[in-house]
Amino acid sequence: MATVEEQVKEILLSILDVKPEEIVPTARVIEDLKATSIDIVEIVTALQNTFDVNVTDEEAGKIRTVGDAVDLLKAAIAKKAAGGT
Repeated sequence: MATVEEQVKEILLSILDVKPEEIVPTARVIEDLKATSIDIVEIVTALQNTFDVNVTDEEAGKIRTVGDAVDLLKAAIAKKAAGGT
């Protein structure tokens, strides 16, 4: 099974016009990967669907880097596993 990091990378590659080597934890989604606001909505939706978790608008707004997205997803997965929503 692919890691969270690998799955996030695949989602970003499917939505953004970037090379795989550009997707690193410190890459800024908007500034470095040139994501638009529409791209962000698509990315968050894909992340929610792939990982079967809920990401609030507030949480989504805190995603600045690829690493932020991975950390947010890991926390959401852990919360869900612990019985949260």
